[in-house]
Amino acid sequence: MDRGKKLILVSHCLLNQNSVVAPLARAKGVFPIVNALIEEGVGILQLPCPEFKFLGPERKPMNKEEYDCKEYRDLCSNLFKPVLEDIKAYLKSGYKLLGIIGINESPTCSITGVRGILMEEILEVLENENIKIKHFEIPTTYTEEDEYSELYSLLKKELGI
Repeated sequence: MDRGKKLILVSHCLLNQNSVVAPLARAKGVFPIVNALIEEGVGILQLPCPEFKFLGPERKPMNKEEYDCKEYRDLCSNLFKPVLEDIKAYLKSGYKLLGIIGINESPTCSITGVRGILMEEILEVLENENIKIKHFEIPTTYTEEDEYSELYSLLKKELGI
């Protein structure tokens, strides 16, 4: 079978809502938008969750300023290094990195507005490596009932899937 050779980077919690701070989870397990990516044959590269690795599953909700310390930034940077190596290997082999999906208003994974710490680190590294990708976000209003929402329409239009 031929591979689609299309990939997308996603914040950890798109595939695992169990990693989210308890009161902020918006789905039982996986965000339904993932189904659309799977149906379109897009390979999914799941980013690690620095918040989970830093403070564990029972952590309290925190804002960006509370996370923003040298140890946390170093963790984010170090967690992305093996992902970057995978991305470079895929690109060298002719794969297409379609984009990255973050989580709006996350202290770690927000892309627009106040950018999250992991996304700051990732986007800086990608820019330094001259890897250009589109970015998208799961809106704060998105729930598992929004199976194929306007986000899906946007992804389909922007990514050509």
